Amino acid sequence: MKKKWKWILGITTLVVVAGGSAIAVKMRDRDVVSVQTGRAVRQDLVSLVTASGEIKPRNYVNIGANVMGRITELKVREGDRVARSQVLARLESVQAEADVQAQQASLNSSLAEAAASEAGLLAMDENLKTAAASVDRARAELDRARLDYERAEQLWKEKLIARQEFDSKKAQFDALEAGVREAVSRVAQMKAQRQQTAAQLSSAQRRVAQVRATLNRFSDVLQKHSAVSPIDGIVTNLPVREGETVVPGVQNSSASLIMTIADMSIITAEVKVDETDIVNVSMDQEADITIDAIPGKTYRGRVIEIGNTAILRSTGLAASQSAVSSQEAKDFKVVVALNDPPVEIRPGLSCTAKIITATREKALSIPIQALTVRQRGDLEPKKEGTVQASTKADPEKAKRDKEELQGVFVIAAGQAKFVEVKTGITGATDIEVLTGLKEGDEIITGSYRAIRTLRNEAKVKIDNKTPGQPAQ
Repeated sequence: MKKKWKWILGITTLVVVAGGSAIAVKMRDRDVVSVQTGRAVRQDLVSLVTASGEIKPRNYVNIGANVMGRITELKVREGDRVARSQVLARLESVQAEADVQAQQASLNSSLAEAAASEAGLLAMDENLKTAAASVDRARAELDRARLDYERAEQLWKEKLIARQEFDSKKAQFDALEAGVREAVSRVAQMKAQRQQTAAQLSSAQRRVAQVRATLNRFSDVLQKHSAVSPIDGIVTNLPVREGETVVPGVQNSSASLIMTIADMSIITAEVKVDETDIVNVSMDQEADITIDAIPGKTYRGRVIEIGNTAILRSTGLAASQSAVSSQEAKDFKVVVALNDPPVEIRPGLSCTAKIITATREKALSIPIQALTVRQRGDLEPKKEGTVQASTKADPEKAKRDKEELQGVFVIAAGQAKFVEVKTGITGATDIEVLTGLKEGDEIITGSYRAIRTLRNEAKVKIDNKTPGQPAQ
């Protein structure tokens, strides 16, 4: 029995010693945090801004109805190439054509009347010149007759000529004097007639101008019955058919749109960039565009337009159009021109653009998840046995202790040391470090929970095995 009890006592002692050792080891490792690590390395970084949108032509025009009417002729089909000023469709225009024809006839009549008045005025001018010449000739003959009469009168007084000869000279002078008065009166009458004809010509010319203006107005109305292409392009949308009635002036109405003409020489990807990323986007930056309908291919492009108005993500309307202030997420329109668009591309296709906002060669970089934020007060060592009186705390120190610092935890002698860093551009998975680290420094990269809760100078244990991999 004694031997049996000795065995029991020995086994019990071994169990107690083993349990105590296990508890001691566990207590020792209780404050040790298991972490994953990586190193600060130099590599090329590319900062990208990713945004989605759709393919659109750089220049496109919606051809709408300018008058109400029935479509009598469609001269193109969807996908046809058209030229500037080409007639695309015609609307019913019986009344408009009748108005133009009536005004054209009225214009022809007014032009004929004006031409007749002008011809009459020219004829009167010629007659007036002839009458004026006749007056001049009559006056010259009158002057000669006056000299003959005065000479005859002197001779008759001296009894050198007979009374009959004197009377003949006097009668001749009187006749010529009356002829001059008649010629002058005839010239005055012709001038009065010319003024009347000139007034008629002026009235006819004003009537011609008035009728021509009315004809231009009716011609403009008639032209609005024809849809004409303002640009060279392709018919990308044709929602109407012959016989349908279109209505003008109804915005965003299917009844007012006849077709859409797009200039496919410049194809763009119109994307919406988040407001937090738009500050990094600038003109002429290069971008890679992928189109959902053409998988496996990437197209190059460059930024040609950046919107200045924020767009509400929920409604798609400009934030300036909203009557109330909204704190919801906003986007900005960015247009990227494709350098070499494929032939099969179509407007409206969904696409994704990755805009290259910055590049760095051989930049010192770390994984993005290694970055964390700590308050300055949490990093300072606490003196044991001292109690801070919160009621008498220094306000400046309290403010300084709450200052947030960005940094990483570096492995040093089995401990996690917080190091403040300044960062540069951000790549897909890594971020550039400007100050605070040097190449080869071992930093803590995970787990996420460990980084979030890790305290400065805490003891750590490195565990870089792949999840599911057995411990070495």
